[in-house]
Amino acid sequence: MAFDHRPQDFDEARRDVGLSQDELWMRYFALGGAAMPTEFEAYLAGALSPAPGERDILVHALNERSMELGSDRRWRYADEP
Repeated sequence: MAFDHRPQDFDEARRDVGLSQDELWMRYFALGGAAMPTEFEAYLAGALSPAPGERDILVHALNERSMELGSDRRWRYADEP
């Protein structure tokens, strides 16, 4: 099941999948995310909106964790309707 979200919902999504900010950043960075920790925190807080590619990497990190937990919750990628 896919969910729409606003940029400020990233921190809520992070909590939903049981990751600390540092754990999520490490997953995001391992997938190729370019934001440094301070910028990444601003994404989570909704103070900055990531570019579509960076947003998709963040969404992918959240979706991977959700799948690890056996949840059907998914967040939408930028090109999904």
